[in-house]
Amino acid sequence: MSRTEAPPHVRDMTLSDCPRVAEIRVRGWQSAYHGLMPRSYLDGLDVAAEIPLRRARFEQAGPGVVNLVAESAGEVVGWACHGPYRGGEPRPRDAGSGGDAELYAIYVDPGRFGRGVGRALLRASVERCAAAGHDRMLLWVLRENAGARRFYERAGFAADGVEEPYEVEGVEVPEVRYARPLGGRVTPSGG
Repeated sequence: MSRTEAPPHVRDMTLSDCPRVAEIRVRGWQSAYHGLMPRSYLDGLDVAAEIPLRRARFEQAGPGVVNLVAESAGEVVGWACHGPYRGGEPRPRDAGSGGDAELYAIYVDPGRFGRGVGRALLRASVERCAAAGHDRMLLWVLRENAGARRFYERAGFAADGVEEPYEVEGVEVPEVRYARPLGGRVTPSGG
């Protein structure tokens, strides 16, 4: 972030944010996964086709699903979505235990990388999940996405040894799961 640029403001997403979030998601995939996924797949992603998908997912979000956006100078520059963990081995829910949360997505406008947008979104997601009583926050990241892995590690996440196959146009792009206990102070840095 430049010295003159204010930190991004994180707020709840609204339906009217869907077109910009669709653009951020598509451009984010094309940038973050360049060289990790088939170029033909990334080139085929289309913002116009993504807009109705974002609207539908936003309107049909299940209980506990939270969509956040980050704004800078009045423009939406990032998006994150989190909620209850969607898969794997369910953990028992003790009295007072909120089970596990999952960061489903976090994307930043490629022109805003390195300006604190991702950190602000991740911090807000972690804080909300901790406040909701979740025990841990989990997320999936492409195994070969070294930059994203460093970002999450600086924020207190660690690979927990679980991997999942993922395939795009016949190309294997495996994912690894990261976990972070909730309850400590949230201080994502870097990225």
